[in-house]
Order: sequence, then C-alpha cells, then structure tokens
Amino acid sequence: MDLSSLLLQFLTGLSSASSLFLVGAGLSLIFGVTRIVNFAHGSFFMVGIYVAYTLVERLGGGMGFWPALVIAAIAVGVLGALIEMVLLRRIYKSPELFQLLATFALVLVIKDAVLYLWGPDELLGPRAPGLKGSVEILGRQFPSYDLFLIVVGPVVLGLLWLLLTRTRWGTLVRAATQDREMVSALGVNQAWLFTAVFALGALLAGLGGALQLPGEPATLEMDLNTIGAAFVVVVVGGMGSIPGAYVAALLISEIKAVCIWLGVVEILGFTVSFSKLTLVVEFLVMAVVLVWRPWGLFGRPQAPSRYVGMPEEPLRRAGKGYVWMVAAIGLVLMAMPLLTADSPYTTVLLIDLLIAALFAASLHFIMGPAGMHSFGHAAYFGLGAYGAALLVKASGMPMELALVVAPLVAAVGAFVFGWFAVRLSGVYLAMLTLAFAQITWAITYQWDSFTGGSNGLTGVWPAEWLSDKRTYYWLTLVLVGAGLYLLRRVLFSPFGYAMRAGRDSVLRADAIGIDVKRMQWTAFIIAGAVAGLAGSLFAFSKGSISPESLSVGKSVDGLVMVLLGGIQTLAGPVVGAFTFSWLHDSVARNTDYWRAMLGGIILLLVLLFPQGIAGYAKQLADKVRRKPDVPATVEVKA
Repeated sequence: MDLSSLLLQFLTGLSSASSLFLVGAGLSLIFGVTRIVNFAHGSFFMVGIYVAYTLVERLGGGMGFWPALVIAAIAVGVLGALIEMVLLRRIYKSPELFQLLATFALVLVIKDAVLYLWGPDELLGPRAPGLKGSVEILGRQFPSYDLFLIVVGPVVLGLLWLLLTRTRWGTLVRAATQDREMVSALGVNQAWLFTAVFALGALLAGLGGALQLPGEPATLEMDLNTIGAAFVVVVVGGMGSIPGAYVAALLISEIKAVCIWLGVVEILGFTVSFSKLTLVVEFLVMAVVLVWRPWGLFGRPQAPSRYVGMPEEPLRRAGKGYVWMVAAIGLVLMAMPLLTADSPYTTVLLIDLLIAALFAASLHFIMGPAGMHSFGHAAYFGLGAYGAALLVKASGMPMELALVVAPLVAAVGAFVFGWFAVRLSGVYLAMLTLAFAQITWAITYQWDSFTGGSNGLTGVWPAEWLSDKRTYYWLTLVLVGAGLYLLRRVLFSPFGYAMRAGRDSVLRADAIGIDVKRMQWTAFIIAGAVAGLAGSLFAFSKGSISPESLSVGKSVDGLVMVLLGGIQTLAGPVVGAFTFSWLHDSVARNTDYWRAMLGGIILLLVLLFPQGIAGYAKQLADKVRRKPDVPATVEVKA
C-alpha cells in the first residue's frame, strides 16, 4: 500500500462510477416520472454491450468503433420505447408491484433472446482505437480508456442537467417527477412524455453497457448484477435525483476502490479482508444511508399517486364451502404419494411446491395485510435453512429439535432487520430489506470455516424414520398446513385487524392508540419465523444448502409467487407458489429457452389477471354469487 497505488485505485473508482452513473441515472429518470421500479433496466445494459459487439464487428474495429457505441445506445433506446408503448402503457394503473412483476418477466424474455442471438459464451470486444495504450502516473501505468470513462460521467451529467433545466421538455419531466397527474391535468400528453422518458432511460443504460465493451466481456449474468447496483445508486442518491445518482455512484465506486487498495489488514490481532467487502459494500452503504436519511442523499418524499390501481378489499372470513374445499384438497394431498407410487419424482416435486407455498405465504403476510414490500425475504428462508443445517452438523442436535429451533434463528434475524426496516415505507423499505439480505448472503458466501462458503453445507439429511420421501412429504404437509393455519389465525385476530388498520391509515390507527411500528415489527418477526420453517424443511429435503437460498433470485421468486397468485386473497400466495413452481419445473424440462416461455406466460397472466390468479377467481365467484337486480313490474290500468 503506497500513495501511487492509492491514486490509481482512486482513478479506477472514478472510471467505474461513470458506467454505474449512466445506468443509475436512466433508472432514476424512469422511476421518477413513471413510478415503475423497472427490473428490466439491467437487461438494457446487457443488450447495449451485445449490440455494440455486433456493430463493431460489422462496421470494423477502426473508425467504426465509436459510431457503433452510439448506434447501440440508440437501438436500446428504441427498444425501451417499444416496450413502454406495447406493454407498460397497459399496466400504468395497475398496482405498482404488478408492474414490477411485468418488468421481471421482461428480464426472462430478454435474457433468452440474447442467448438465442449471441449464444452462451462470453464475448470480449476490441480495444478502443486511439485509446489502446496507457499513461504513466507516479510510475504506474493507467489505461487511457479508463481516463476517457472518467470524463464521460461528468459530461453526461452536465448534458442531462442542461436538458432537464433549460428545456421545456425537461421542465415537464421535473414537474412529472413531483406530481405526474397534475401535469396530465394541465393538458400535457402524458403517454408520450412517459415514452420519451423511458426511451432516454433505456438509452443511458445501453450507452453504459456499450462503453464497457473494451474492458469487460459480455455475459448473460450482467442483467441481474447490474440492476442490483443500479437500485443501490438510485436509492442512495435519492429517487428521481440525477446529481444524487452521480454522487452515489462516485461514493460506492470509491469505497470499493479503497477496499481493494487496503486488501488484507491486521486490526487488533484480527485479520480483516477488505477486498472481500467489495461483494457487499454498496449494500452496506445503502443500509447506512437509509437508516440515517430515509429518502436518500438528495431525495425527497414522493408525492402519492392518485392512480394506484384498484382499492384493496378487506380480507373476509371463509364460508363453509371454502372450508370443505380446503379439507378436500388436504385429503387429496395426503393421498398423492399413494396415488403416484410409480412416480417418485412427483413426491419430490410436491415437497418443493409445499415449501414454496409456505415461503410465499410468509411473504404475503407482510406484503398484503401489513403493506410492507420486501425484496429480501430470502434472508429468513436462508437463515432457517442454514440454522437447521448447522444445528445438526455442528452441535449434533436431533433433526426434530432442529426443525423447532431453526425458525427461531430466522426470527432473530427478522427481529434485528425489522427494527430498521419498519421505520421506512414503500420502495425505500423494500430496498433496505434487499440490503440486509445481500449482507447476509455475503457473510454466508465468504465464511468458509463456518457456513462452507460458496460450496455450502452437505450431508444434512432428516432422521432415519423420515428417510422415505413419502414419510418426509407427509411431515412437510403437516408442518406447512400448520404454518398456513397459524398465519390465517393471526390475520383474523385483533392483531391482524389492527395491522391492516395501520396499513390503510397510519394517522387514524395512531389516533386510536395503535402502535403501528411495533405491530409491523412483530409482523416482520412472525413472517421471518415462518419463512425460516420453510427454509429448514428445504434443507432437510435436499440434504444440502448453499448461499443461493439467500440470493436476490430467491427473494424475487417469492415476490413472483405472491403477485402471480394475488395479494388480496389468503389463497393467493399458495396458488401463486404452486403455479410458478410447477411452470418453472415443467417449462425448464421441456425447452432450452424456458426463461422466455416462463416470462411470456407471466406477462400474459399479468395482462389478463391484474389482481392475480386467485384474485381473479374470487372476483369471478363474487359475480356469480351476486344476483342481478330484477326490476319490479308495475301494472298500469287504463
């Protein structure tokens, strides 16, 4: 560690900040105006670098290199405009979480489209003409292209500032960021404003990807890796703030650079590897900023939207017909291992479906009735799974007792994380839960001596009397049924009614003496414990556990299950979990491009059933039960 290496790391941080800023600025623009949390924004970044690679090959790596980057960015902008006009315009008045589900489906479709067009191999483009060499700084060589990237960030920031502050279009964008409905009421064509903003945001993401062509290979994993970092930049900087996005990108990139420069350091006799912190440093920064300043560094509270989809109906107690139906389904599930004795895989699949249903129901518990949107619910699933595995392997605890204790481990995690999370709301709460989940994942991924690191833990098998998969299935069915029944009882208890009152009106609930934050915290802990039970059942069903159980993908799967089934019904998460898991398994086994097919099915379901599958079924049943009004006939005598 010396001054020259620190300076070079500082410059590397400036270079990384420019690319990160381009993606974050586009996402911030889109969210600020349309209020859509665009999960597909990382896909635009990925498409940008792939399109740039093809154009450079076609136009040549000489004079055609720089035009190829610009054309690639414009092409991604056009793609964004088409997506906005064809799909997103149809769902602007749907609940925000269903818009998130639609953009997640786009991620699946775009990923397989890229796989089909460019194949699975990594693609590394040529070096930039005129910037292939390096310059000497304090006796060390620094790439010339990275110096160019350092300049790109401030230049784009300046151009965006001029566009947003010195043009009429920019004034409309800033006005829409504060109150988009009022802008529409003043006669502005809101549809085309949204399209233009979405196209500009996609163009910036595509430009960020194209500029990475000389220094980073194009891979199919770039979309999810990029969207995580972009979310952090937008939230830390403040939703809708372009200068905030640049400051956040700069802050995160420089902290990462310093961590790499520090490397491994001895502190008070302990060895600390700062270089490993680069996996999670952005989420640590986001967690600290949101706890300290809930709206981000340059953000401000968003004006509430006047169009938030259909109002959520209160949950109602089930009638006798519903109870009999549940009993019949339970009997069928009990008999399934016997009915499918010639297909052992069916039993394994049913175990996975039941665990997914319990996990989705625990997430629905805080999303629907409590109104808290979590993007990191997999943390409690993973804590339960790792808790069960470590209790059995490290302490020799019997498997039966581990199933009881492991959910308490997850509940402790929810106790700690929930204390911070319930102080926020909306997207900021969701992002803080994502930050905590990623921190938990990073610790698990890197703690080789305790959690097994990236390899996870193996040999986590159930007790001998549960070695038969059918017996384990019946145990899973009983525990999942008990977990679902517990959640239902809580929702229809005084606590559940008070929780929904706090969701619908915090001020009114507080006025009648309800401690809303304490209730939300308690709900967080209950949901975490139930998710931990699902995780512990998962660990023993597979015989092993890996860090993937805490990853962002697992949390997103839970969100998709809840939204696909419907957030306004208690049966929604169960229906969504069974539907999504079954579709995922069936489609993945029958086609190489299963993501695109699954994404297409999800898009179709979102457009046809904006309230979810179970929600649509409930509305249909209500219409059937409701008798039409028959007008009375009046006899008129002459």
